Amino acid sequence: MKATIKWVDGAMFVAEAGSGHAIVVDGPPDIGGRNMGARPMELMLMGVGACSSVDVVNILKRGRQQVVGCEARVEATRVDAVPALFETIHLHFVVTGRELDAAKVKRAVELSAEKYCSASIMLGKAGVKITHDYEVVDASAPPAHASA
Repeated sequence: MKATIKWVDGAMFVAEAGSGHAIVVDGPPDIGGRNMGARPMELMLMGVGACSSVDVVNILKRGRQQVVGCEARVEATRVDAVPALFETIHLHFVVTGRELDAAKVKRAVELSAEKYCSASIMLGKAGVKITHDYEVVDASAPPAHASA
């Protein structure tokens, strides 16, 4: 893997992955940023959520589950020191599908956490306390309507 990070100005950079995809990274105004992109630690947090989400969806699809949606809501706390490392990360998965087997969703989340998600496993080995939970939403249930 490779990446190139190019300074634009202030605290703004363009990060380009070896695959050719690029994103804007920016800092807060107090260090010269213009708030035009995600912060580096936000990118790390998004990376953990994305890495684990890819695993969960892939595992469920291989298990012939009818997944129609997967959302990972990721929250972290950081230590009150410099460097402000992650102390905890919690991933909450909302998996939507038709006739999903809740036990298979649970197992997919566990497999990602324990075996497949390189990002969360790496941070866990560095001392970050990482937790996971999930909920299953039935896509075949009729949506709730508000009455007028």
